[in-house]
Amino acid sequence: MERIFGRPIVTQEEMRARIRELGKQITADYTGKDFVLVGVLKGAYAFYADLARAIRIPMRVDFLIVTSRGFRAKTSGKVKLITELTEDIKGKDVLLVEDIVDSGLTVQHLLKTLTKKKPRSIKVCTLLNKPDSRTIDVAIDYVGFKIPNKYVVGYGLDYQQKYRNLPYLAVLDVEEDQE
Repeated sequence: MERIFGRPIVTQEEMRARIRELGKQITADYTGKDFVLVGVLKGAYAFYADLARAIRIPMRVDFLIVTSRGFRAKTSGKVKLITELTEDIKGKDVLLVEDIVDSGLTVQHLLKTLTKKKPRSIKVCTLLNKPDSRTIDVAIDYVGFKIPNKYVVGYGLDYQQKYRNLPYLAVLDVEEDQE
């Protein structure tokens, strides 16, 4: 059996409670607006789905697929947009939903890209914020949890495309040479 993680750093129950709080706050902030929720795949899929269900106003949903990871889960330093939005966001209020903001590179790139489409407003919501690893200053409007500068898996976050299905978040615990 493959051992990959230890004790959860954020439990499933803690995530559910915090996502309900975020949903209430976002509902209050976007009531009466032409609202589009944009998820960043693949990592944000679990958070995005739970957050969307916690928001109690009409909204459009859309997704972007983005990659910035290289070999061994290290950032490549380059953001690659794999898909475009299917919704026209011109004049709309957009909330970009990320799984984790660490360096800030992906969020910065996506904000620049989406701003060119002339939304009325654009804000960022992330499940996890890792401010100690930030290399680019980016504004984050809604934060689920602030976590230490550790590599985490679960609840949509992966290591080499594995472990996204864990119902909680755990610090990755593998030997560097395991492959």
